[in-house]
Amino acid sequence: MVTSILPPALDGVDARDLSVWYGTRKVLEGITFDARRGEILGIIGPASSGKSTLLKCVNRTLELVPYSRMTGTLFVEGMDVARITDVQALRRKVGMVFPLPVGLPLSVYDNVAYAPRMAGLRRKVVLDEIVEKSLRQAALWDEVKDRLNLLGTRLSGGQQQRLTIARALSHEPEILCLDEFSIAVDPVTTMKIEDVLVDLKKEITILLVTNLVQQARRLADRVVFLNAGKLVEFGKTEVLFGENPRERLTFDYVRGKFG
Repeated sequence: MVTSILPPALDGVDARDLSVWYGTRKVLEGITFDARRGEILGIIGPASSGKSTLLKCVNRTLELVPYSRMTGTLFVEGMDVARITDVQALRRKVGMVFPLPVGLPLSVYDNVAYAPRMAGLRRKVVLDEIVEKSLRQAALWDEVKDRLNLLGTRLSGGQQQRLTIARALSHEPEILCLDEFSIAVDPVTTMKIEDVLVDLKKEITILLVTNLVQQARRLADRVVFLNAGKLVEFGKTEVLFGENPRERLTFDYVRGKFG
Protein backbone atom coordinates (compact mmCIF):
# COMPACT_ATOMS: atom_id res chain seq x y z
CA MET A 1 0.00 0.00 0.00
CA VAL A 2 1.37 3.43 -0.94
CA THR A 3 1.16 5.97 1.87
CA SER A 4 1.76 9.71 2.04
CA ILE A 5 5.38 10.86 1.69
CA LEU A 6 4.60 14.15 3.44
CA PRO A 7 6.51 14.72 6.68
CA PRO A 8 4.46 14.17 9.84
CA ALA A 9 2.71 17.15 11.36
CA LEU A 10 4.20 18.48 14.58
CA ASP A 11 0.88 18.20 16.37
CA GLY A 12 -1.59 15.35 16.71
CA VAL A 13 -1.37 11.82 15.31
CA ASP A 14 -0.33 10.49 11.91
CA ALA A 15 -0.82 6.77 11.20
CA ARG A 16 0.54 5.37 7.94
CA ASP A 17 -0.17 1.84 6.71
CA LEU A 18 -0.61 0.66 10.30
CA SER A 19 -1.19 -3.05 10.85
CA VAL A 20 -1.43 -4.94 14.13
CA TRP A 21 -1.31 -8.65 14.99
CA TYR A 22 -2.22 -10.50 18.17
CA GLY A 23 -0.18 -13.62 17.64
CA THR A 24 -1.10 -14.81 14.15
CA ARG A 25 -4.42 -12.93 14.10
CA LYS A 26 -4.36 -9.65 12.20
CA VAL A 27 -6.61 -7.13 13.96
CA LEU A 28 -5.76 -3.99 11.98
CA GLU A 29 -4.72 -3.89 8.34
CA GLY A 30 -3.11 -0.96 6.52
CA ILE A 31 -4.75 1.87 8.48
CA THR A 32 -3.85 5.42 7.40
CA PHE A 33 -5.36 8.52 9.05
CA ASP A 34 -4.42 11.68 10.90
CA ALA A 35 -5.83 13.70 13.79
CA ARG A 36 -5.00 17.32 14.47
CA ARG A 37 -5.03 19.60 17.49
CA GLY A 38 -8.27 21.54 17.62
CA GLU A 39 -10.45 18.64 16.50
CA ILE A 40 -12.19 15.56 17.79
CA LEU A 41 -11.55 12.49 15.67
CA GLY A 42 -14.37 9.97 16.03
CA ILE A 43 -13.47 6.29 15.64
CA ILE A 44 -16.51 4.14 14.93
CA GLY A 45 -17.27 0.61 13.83
CA PRO A 46 -18.84 -2.66 14.98
CA ALA A 47 -17.46 -4.70 17.88
CA SER A 48 -14.08 -6.34 17.19
CA SER A 49 -13.25 -3.90 14.39
CA GLY A 50 -9.98 -2.78 16.03
CA LYS A 51 -11.04 0.55 17.55
CA SER A 52 -9.54 0.04 21.01
CA THR A 53 -6.41 -1.53 19.52
CA LEU A 54 -5.88 1.65 17.53
CA LEU A 55 -5.79 3.69 20.74
CA LYS A 56 -3.34 1.24 22.32
CA CYS A 57 -0.93 1.93 19.47
CA VAL A 58 -0.93 5.67 20.17
CA ASN A 59 0.59 5.42 23.65
CA ARG A 60 2.31 2.05 23.16
CA THR A 61 0.21 0.13 25.64
CA LEU A 62 -0.12 -2.34 22.76
CA GLU A 63 3.27 -3.73 23.73
CA LEU A 64 1.78 -4.82 27.07
CA VAL A 65 -0.42 -7.30 25.16
CA PRO A 66 1.42 -10.65 24.86
CA TYR A 67 2.44 -11.67 21.34
CA SER A 68 1.31 -8.39 19.78
CA ARG A 69 3.21 -6.57 17.07
CA MET A 70 2.74 -3.51 14.90
CA THR A 71 3.99 -2.59 11.43
CA GLY A 72 3.70 0.65 9.53
CA THR A 73 4.48 4.04 11.04
CA LEU A 74 2.74 6.03 13.75
CA PHE A 75 3.75 9.59 14.59
CA VAL A 76 2.66 11.36 17.79
CA GLU A 77 3.43 15.07 17.93
CA GLY A 78 5.87 14.56 15.05
CA MET A 79 7.75 11.68 16.73
CA ASP A 80 7.85 8.10 15.48
CA VAL A 81 6.45 6.20 18.48
CA ALA A 82 8.47 3.08 17.65
CA ARG A 83 11.68 5.08 18.11
CA ILE A 84 10.73 6.75 21.38
CA THR A 85 12.98 5.48 24.18
CA ASP A 86 11.19 7.24 27.07
CA VAL A 87 7.84 5.44 26.89
CA GLN A 88 6.62 7.03 30.13
CA ALA A 89 7.13 10.48 28.61
CA LEU A 90 5.03 9.38 25.63
CA ARG A 91 2.28 8.17 27.95
CA ARG A 92 2.31 11.53 29.71
CA LYS A 93 1.69 13.14 26.32
CA VAL A 94 -1.22 10.79 25.65
CA GLY A 95 -3.97 10.73 28.26
CA MET A 96 -6.16 7.59 28.25
CA VAL A 97 -9.72 7.23 29.53
CA PHE A 98 -11.07 3.69 29.53
CA PRO A 99 -14.68 2.42 29.22
CA LEU A 100 -15.15 1.83 32.94
CA PRO A 101 -13.84 4.37 35.47
CA VAL A 102 -10.82 3.00 37.32
CA GLY A 103 -10.60 5.05 40.49
CA LEU A 104 -7.46 4.65 42.57
CA PRO A 105 -8.17 3.77 46.25
CA LEU A 106 -7.18 7.31 47.17
CA SER A 107 -8.92 10.58 47.93
CA VAL A 108 -10.34 12.68 45.10
CA TYR A 109 -7.40 15.07 45.55
CA ASP A 110 -4.79 12.30 45.49
CA ASN A 111 -6.36 10.65 42.45
CA VAL A 112 -5.72 13.80 40.45
CA ALA A 113 -2.38 14.63 42.07
CA TYR A 114 -1.03 11.10 41.53
CA ALA A 115 0.52 11.58 38.08
CA PRO A 116 2.14 14.97 38.84
CA ARG A 117 3.64 13.50 42.01
CA MET A 118 4.98 10.54 40.06
CA ALA A 119 6.61 13.06 37.73
CA GLY A 120 8.39 14.61 40.71
CA LEU A 121 6.14 17.51 41.70
CA ARG A 122 5.99 18.03 45.46
CA ARG A 123 5.04 21.69 46.07
CA LYS A 124 1.53 21.70 47.50
CA VAL A 125 0.61 25.07 46.03
CA VAL A 126 1.42 23.77 42.53
CA LEU A 127 -0.42 20.50 43.12
CA ASP A 128 -3.44 22.44 44.41
CA GLU A 129 -3.53 24.43 41.18
CA ILE A 130 -3.25 21.31 39.02
CA VAL A 131 -5.99 19.50 40.94
CA GLU A 132 -8.41 22.40 40.72
CA LYS A 133 -7.69 23.07 37.05
CA SER A 134 -8.07 19.40 36.11
CA LEU A 135 -11.31 18.99 38.05
CA ARG A 136 -12.69 22.17 36.49
CA GLN A 137 -11.76 20.93 33.01
CA ALA A 138 -13.61 17.69 33.77
CA ALA A 139 -16.70 19.61 34.96
CA LEU A 140 -16.36 18.08 38.43
CA TRP A 141 -14.88 20.82 40.62
CA ASP A 142 -18.18 22.34 41.79
CA GLU A 143 -19.42 18.91 42.87
CA VAL A 144 -16.35 17.84 44.85
CA LYS A 145 -14.51 21.00 45.93
CA ASP A 146 -15.73 20.53 49.51
CA ARG A 147 -15.06 16.77 49.46
CA LEU A 148 -11.53 16.52 48.15
CA ASN A 149 -10.57 14.16 50.99
CA LEU A 150 -13.37 11.73 50.12
CA LEU A 151 -12.31 8.42 48.60
CA GLY A 152 -12.66 8.67 44.84
CA THR A 153 -14.34 5.28 44.81
CA ARG A 154 -17.18 6.74 46.92
CA LEU A 155 -18.27 9.05 44.10
CA SER A 156 -21.13 8.15 41.78
CA GLY A 157 -20.32 6.27 38.58
CA GLY A 158 -20.62 9.41 36.47
CA GLN A 159 -18.47 11.39 38.87
CA GLN A 160 -15.84 8.64 38.88
CA GLN A 161 -15.72 8.74 35.09
CA ARG A 162 -15.12 12.51 35.19
CA LEU A 163 -12.52 11.95 37.91
CA THR A 164 -10.77 9.57 35.52
CA ILE A 165 -10.79 12.32 32.89
CA ALA A 166 -9.41 14.81 35.43
CA ARG A 167 -6.63 12.35 36.27
CA ALA A 168 -5.81 11.99 32.57
CA LEU A 169 -5.67 15.79 32.24
CA SER A 170 -3.50 16.29 35.33
CA HIS A 171 -0.26 15.79 33.40
CA GLU A 172 -1.41 18.21 30.67
CA PRO A 173 -1.49 15.75 27.77
CA GLU A 174 -1.28 16.92 24.20
CA ILE A 175 -3.53 14.06 23.06
CA LEU A 176 -6.55 12.61 24.86
CA CYS A 177 -7.85 9.17 23.92
CA LEU A 178 -11.29 8.11 25.14
CA ASP A 179 -12.51 4.55 24.76
CA GLU A 180 -16.28 4.25 25.17
CA PHE A 181 -16.40 6.64 28.13
CA SER A 182 -20.22 6.72 28.10
CA ILE A 183 -20.71 3.00 28.79
CA ALA A 184 -20.78 3.52 32.56
CA VAL A 185 -22.57 6.85 32.83
CA ASP A 186 -26.10 8.18 32.54
CA PRO A 187 -27.28 10.40 29.66
CA VAL A 188 -27.05 13.62 31.71
CA THR A 189 -23.44 12.92 32.69
CA THR A 190 -22.67 11.89 29.11
CA MET A 191 -23.83 15.30 27.90
CA LYS A 192 -21.69 17.03 30.56
CA ILE A 193 -18.61 15.13 29.39
CA GLU A 194 -19.41 15.88 25.76
CA ASP A 195 -19.50 19.60 26.60
CA VAL A 196 -16.11 19.18 28.32
CA LEU A 197 -14.64 17.56 25.19
CA VAL A 198 -15.89 20.31 22.89
CA ASP A 199 -14.14 22.83 25.13
CA LEU A 200 -10.94 20.77 25.51
CA LYS A 201 -10.44 20.29 21.78
CA LYS A 202 -9.39 23.93 21.52
CA GLU A 203 -6.16 22.97 23.29
CA ILE A 204 -5.49 19.30 22.53
CA THR A 205 -6.10 16.52 20.01
CA ILE A 206 -8.95 14.16 20.98
CA LEU A 207 -9.45 10.62 19.70
CA LEU A 208 -12.90 9.34 20.62
CA VAL A 209 -13.81 5.67 20.22
CA THR A 210 -17.57 5.27 20.45
CA ASN A 211 -20.22 2.71 19.61
CA LEU A 212 -22.82 5.49 19.78
CA VAL A 213 -23.02 6.58 16.18
CA GLN A 214 -25.01 9.70 17.00
CA GLN A 215 -22.39 10.71 19.57
CA ALA A 216 -19.78 10.66 16.81
CA ARG A 217 -22.10 12.69 14.66
CA ARG A 218 -22.56 15.29 17.42
CA LEU A 219 -18.94 15.60 18.50
CA ALA A 220 -16.50 14.57 15.79
CA ASP A 221 -15.00 16.92 13.24
CA ARG A 222 -13.76 13.94 11.23
CA VAL A 223 -14.47 10.24 11.50
CA VAL A 224 -12.59 6.97 10.98
CA PHE A 225 -14.92 4.06 10.19
CA LEU A 226 -13.39 0.64 10.81
CA ASN A 227 -14.87 -2.74 9.97
CA ALA A 228 -13.18 -6.11 10.54
CA GLY A 229 -9.84 -4.38 11.11
CA LYS A 230 -9.90 -2.39 7.88
CA LEU A 231 -10.45 1.30 7.30
CA VAL A 232 -13.65 1.58 5.29
CA GLU A 233 -13.79 5.36 5.15
CA PHE A 234 -12.09 8.40 6.71
CA GLY A 235 -13.24 11.96 6.26
CA LYS A 236 -15.38 14.84 7.42
CA THR A 237 -18.29 13.92 9.65
CA GLU A 238 -20.85 15.61 7.45
CA VAL A 239 -19.71 13.51 4.50
CA LEU A 240 -19.75 10.15 6.28
CA PHE A 241 -23.14 10.89 7.80
CA GLY A 242 -24.54 12.51 4.67
CA GLU A 243 -26.50 11.04 1.82
CA ASN A 244 -23.44 10.25 -0.28
CA PRO A 245 -20.54 8.78 1.70
CA ARG A 246 -17.87 7.19 -0.47
CA GLU A 247 -18.72 3.63 0.61
CA ARG A 248 -22.13 1.94 0.74
CA LEU A 249 -20.99 0.13 3.90
CA THR A 250 -20.61 3.49 5.63
CA PHE A 251 -24.14 4.51 4.62
CA ASP A 252 -25.55 1.28 6.04
CA TYR A 253 -23.58 1.39 9.31
CA VAL A 254 -24.36 4.98 10.30
CA ARG A 255 -28.05 4.28 9.65
CA GLY A 256 -28.05 1.29 11.96
CA LYS A 257 -28.44 -1.45 9.38
CA PHE A 258 -25.71 -3.44 11.12
CA GLY A 259 -23.42 -2.96 14.10
